[in-house]
Amino acid sequence: MVNVTFKQEPVTLLGKEVAVGDKAPDFTVLSNDLKPVTLNDSKGKIRLISVVPSIDTGVCSEQTKKFNQEATSLGDDVVVLTISVDLPFAQARWGATEGVKNVQTLSDHRDLSFGEAYGVAMKELRLLARSIFVIDQDDNVTYVEYVNEVTNHPDYDKAIEAVKKLTNNQ
Repeated sequence: MVNVTFKQEPVTLLGKEVAVGDKAPDFTVLSNDLKPVTLNDSKGKIRLISVVPSIDTGVCSEQTKKFNQEATSLGDDVVVLTISVDLPFAQARWGATEGVKNVQTLSDHRDLSFGEAYGVAMKELRLLARSIFVIDQDDNVTYVEYVNEVTNHPDYDKAIEAVKKLTNNQ
């Protein structure tokens, strides 16, 4: 079981922890235009899923911009998704302001479908815990990072390396 803190205070994660080797759980989140998006919508692609508590805060913003920058070098077979519980309108506004075009921002605000499926919904805050998931073309989880302290950055290099490892095996 993953132990996660937010500002050094323990939080309870709802849902089942996902591990390398698991079949990626399905989920339904909302795009910025309020359309439902599921894991199946990117079937056949490598998915890097970057999970942030709130996109318009320091570390979350930096994390999303970092993966936006990296996305251009990952190739057409890779989809980069950032999921938070921010409203889709706020995500769209933030993306336009920050010039983020290579990452699809998705909202789990409606029912925490992603958060509970991937074990990252923080019960006490109704936010998602910072985490990274890499899923291959066959929906297998190949990389997982649950960041122990939600206010810290993930290991960007390891996540990108996990994606590149999959792109080299094609």
